[in-house]
Amino acid sequence: MTAKRVFFTGGAGFIASHTIPLLLERGYAVRIYDNMRRGDRERTERFIAESGGRVELVEKDVTNGGPVREHIAGCTHVIHFPTMSINKSIADPHESIYLNMIGNNNVFAAAADEGVRRLVFASTASVYGNPKKLPMHEDDELEPLTPYCISKRAGEDLLGFYQRHKGLSWNALRFFNVYGPGQKVEAYYTSVINHFLQRLRAGQPPVIDGKGEQSMDFVHVHDIARAVVAALESERCDMPINIGTGIDTSISTLAKLLIDAVGADVEPQFNPRDVLVARRAANIDRARNVLGWEPTITVEQGMADLVAATASEARDGAGDGE
Repeated sequence: MTAKRVFFTGGAGFIASHTIPLLLERGYAVRIYDNMRRGDRERTERFIAESGGRVELVEKDVTNGGPVREHIAGCTHVIHFPTMSINKSIADPHESIYLNMIGNNNVFAAAADEGVRRLVFASTASVYGNPKKLPMHEDDELEPLTPYCISKRAGEDLLGFYQRHKGLSWNALRFFNVYGPGQKVEAYYTSVINHFLQRLRAGQPPVIDGKGEQSMDFVHVHDIARAVVAALESERCDMPINIGTGIDTSISTLAKLLIDAVGADVEPQFNPRDVLVARRAANIDRARNVLGWEPTITVEQGMADLVAATASEARDGAGDGE
């Protein structure tokens, strides 16, 4: 038996697929706890087969408290990732609140009762709402706008409750705009990347609403995975921490980066209409000071790597069908 075992909810998902190899490198065993409705079964089975017994899958749902308590027993650490997406939370607030809040409480309560060493919670930059200033700091006013975002903020507050009453040690990572190879094409915050790439591969220019001034803080999934492991092991804890790059990349700049990466001979087209110019950029001083973390992959490098990876996947897919 390993001395370090992670109970990883949502462990069959996109970010988890980049985090689990880092955990294994650092000597952890991983108990993936996932209902597999959206999880990648093939990749999960590969982790299990190649891990020498250090990765296992428990195919259950976090909204059922009994199995959560049963399977968290014996684990030293917890990473809690499952959630309902922003779009789905707006369409079905009831299911979103049930999954995000009941699931959160089941995992947090069990972790506190079992005395785990550290719990890392996937929060979101969306807890800030529309920021009044940049860069966005953890102590800024929070104005979550959707059931998804509201439940993330409530999750942070709930962690504080279990810290005060049962001594639970935690870090909540406020992820900014995560992207990278293996991401689902419908991912809410980075769907613009996939939309632009689809048009470029079809020989068409990307179409930008307005002047393209709206911006995001794109952070590569490999750097996200590094932050998760750092938050699991940091000496300081019990706080929300921004995980981004600190750079706001406008949509017009993104289009040009992808055009260059693809090597297309096109110019972006602009759809003149009024749009809300929302901008995002993280203050990452706390990540540097508390976690010893900072991003290592620039948006230029990351987008070029993503284009190369998706092109390779497309070639492999074409070959499989021949």
